[in-house]
Amino acid sequence: MGDILPELVKTGRIADLLIAVMLIEVLVLVGYRVASGRGYPVPHIISSVIAGLFLVLALRAALVGAPWYWIAASLAAAGAAHLADVVLRWPAA
Repeated sequence: MGDILPELVKTGRIADLLIAVMLIEVLVLVGYRVASGRGYPVPHIISSVIAGLFLVLALRAALVGAPWYWIAASLAAAGAAHLADVVLRWPAA
């Protein structure tokens, strides 16, 4: 049992588990928003989760020894998604 976590990290599967949890989170948050009309607007949820998703993809790439450009591309995409999230949340003048 104690060997599971090191193996998950070494193979990058820990990132896969994180992605699965994030997808469940999106389904719950969007479902709550649609069902109740309360909570964060769907575009805010999606843009925020996409930024986190690209960060997890960069982590996975680093863990499995992917070439540097995959890590850089994932980080750049995370930055772009974060910028989109900030723009969506910026109050209208």
